[in-house]
Amino acid sequence: MRERIIKGNPDDGPEPVEPEATEGLSSRQPRPHDPVEDKLRPQRLAEVVGQRAVAERLSIALLAARMRGEPLPHILFDGPPGLGKTTFATVLHNELGVELSITSGAALDKKMDVMPYLTNAAEGSILFIDEIHRLPRAVEEFIYPVMEDFRVDVVLGEGMSARTINLPLKKFTIIGATTRSGMLSGPLRERFHMHEHLEFYDREDLATIITVNAEKLRTKISLEAAWELAGRCRGTPRIANARLRWVRDFALARADGVVTPSIARDALDMQEIDAEGLDKQDRRYLDTLIRVFHGGPTGVEALAATMNVAVDTLRDEVEPYLLRREFVVRTPRGRQACALAYRHLGLSEPEPELPISIVDIQRRLFD
Repeated sequence: MRERIIKGNPDDGPEPVEPEATEGLSSRQPRPHDPVEDKLRPQRLAEVVGQRAVAERLSIALLAARMRGEPLPHILFDGPPGLGKTTFATVLHNELGVELSITSGAALDKKMDVMPYLTNAAEGSILFIDEIHRLPRAVEEFIYPVMEDFRVDVVLGEGMSARTINLPLKKFTIIGATTRSGMLSGPLRERFHMHEHLEFYDREDLATIITVNAEKLRTKISLEAAWELAGRCRGTPRIANARLRWVRDFALARADGVVTPSIARDALDMQEIDAEGLDKQDRRYLDTLIRVFHGGPTGVEALAATMNVAVDTLRDEVEPYLLRREFVVRTPRGRQACALAYRHLGLSEPEPELPISIVDIQRRLFD
């Protein structure tokens, strides 16, 4: 089933954030309900925080497309979940004021599933395909002529009586998003004129995002509380927004609704999220690796069996952040705890074993 088409308007978008909103506690009075403010996603390219190099390149592509009077080039966004791939697609459609159709690679099982998106695409519109690496090979090859020549090759009939009809399409833009760009085939990847990789956000950018979104949620938050919250969000805006909503609810239920540093810490402590952004399962993983397996190296299957957790859960949910923060490393012999893991758990790091020389080995043979 097709998802609804979103129509953009170049004049849409929330009011710009005033400077005083980021100085100490916000002193704004409650305003009438505005559904636009409930959208935490940026609506315009100028509102995007972080990913500055990507935003700068997209602004150039937007300006050039407007000057030529042509659609945007096909764009591929890749990177870990929650970094803004879908956000950039919605921002671009708002900037151009064109229609945006949204689907996912898993929903396009066969060629006829993608046909309505192609034949109904308006001039200059955007088709956003999330998790594009999950497209079946037949569908992937079917859209090759679409991306290059804006035409669809339809085969009518079978056998000797079969004939091919070339159906011209209006020029539009395909934006793909993937968390696993390595799973894309080379021909599909090369047909995207722009390939942008999204990086994790630093703490300063996350604090700005939290401050701006707190105002959209009509929540007062101090700069210190935003900074505290940003340090526990794993460099991901999606996690920051989820934890901001929890802290807002905690402040409303347990305090006067104002998020202070102590309120933010208490709220996240209740969720068992520590200062490094590790949750209970992350710490259990490190504790098992250090206490049971003496810091490793050990295989992930042995860790999963000891913790009574699925192997895929450890590989896909737990290990990526621990590896990125250098709490653990993957070696040819398995996972091994790093010095940061011992310090984070308040444990003393074991003394490194001294290499045994050949002479010592020979002596032991005759002892």
